Amino acid sequence: MIYLDNAATTLHKPPEVAEAVKQAILTAGNAARGAHGVSLAASRTVFETRQKLAQLFSCPREDHVVFTMNSTEALNIALYGILSPGDHVISTDLEHNSVLRPLYDLQTRGVFVDFVPADRLGNVRYEDFEALFRENTKAIVCTHASNLTGNVLDIARISEIAHAHGALLIVDASQSAGVIPIDMQKMDIDVLCFTGHKGLMGPQGTGGLCICPGVEIRPLLRGGTGVHSYDKDQPQAYPTRLEAGTLNSHGLAGLDAALDFLLATGVEKIYARERLLMRRFYEAVRDIPGVMVYGDFSQDERAAIVALNIRDYDSSEVSDALFTDYGIVTRPGAHCAPRMHEALGTVKQGAVRFSFSYFNTEEEADTAICAVRELSAEA
Repeated sequence: MIYLDNAATTLHKPPEVAEAVKQAILTAGNAARGAHGVSLAASRTVFETRQKLAQLFSCPREDHVVFTMNSTEALNIALYGILSPGDHVISTDLEHNSVLRPLYDLQTRGVFVDFVPADRLGNVRYEDFEALFRENTKAIVCTHASNLTGNVLDIARISEIAHAHGALLIVDASQSAGVIPIDMQKMDIDVLCFTGHKGLMGPQGTGGLCICPGVEIRPLLRGGTGVHSYDKDQPQAYPTRLEAGTLNSHGLAGLDAALDFLLATGVEKIYARERLLMRRFYEAVRDIPGVMVYGDFSQDERAAIVALNIRDYDSSEVSDALFTDYGIVTRPGAHCAPRMHEALGTVKQGAVRFSFSYFNTEEEADTAICAVRELSAEA
């Protein structure tokens, strides 16, 4: 099997990740729920994982790294915890439903929402952000990299626009964390939301948000934290303010091991490898008769994603043929990105997404190229 669905989740991970999860299941207690050895061991793993994530993303404070089960939960915490009725928020057509659906729900609760439109290449015009600001604009929320086209937004530029108007910047780094270098301080990001199971190469059920000091987020959940047990209110200090209930210590042990691999290997090296494979595939398929590739490949910085269609075939048919006839795993359909498909004109057909990881090979990319060529020639 050739696995090219890494934008959904990384299948091939450093072997240390599975071993760390195994050992945690066998030895870890409940973090912050006791002073005995197995509880303290879990607490140390959680603390070390916070440290490494703060280092990776240049988050100013380790205690402002909050753990969730995925980026969807992190984004919900950020959006529902920052926005209130009467506030205005700006987003883009590039967003995943993990941003869109909370925003649509918040609209029904009195929050005003505007979207920066995307063109047929999946790009936005940055001056369009400026035109949408109001006196009550509280934040911009946007993806770092589109999960459909791989196009990357200039986060530092968007941050400058947001802060010039006194607004916060909330970034969805689901497709970039662990792959594209992120420096919260240089890019001036207020809230960074991430998942552990994609570019970070950790287990599913892990994720979180990194919060700039001074940003106040109301808790989405309330419950046990292991501290201040007699208080009726949720503890106000980060990270326990936003971490109600037992953490996924087993998954975080795996994420901790994955971060060791990322920090030792270097995000820049991983990014260069993935981009090389993506470019190898794109350059070979873009001119095949009957193949339509989506996104802006003139960008130097982009995620390792190539979305395409073959003639008028339904994307699910193509993806099924790739797996059945060639053993190649891809993702067809709408990719939880409805506004992006509307911008690209692919609502009816969907698209077939090929997404590469550090552990893919040139031979696998070449096999995928041959498969696309043969499927197109069959028409």
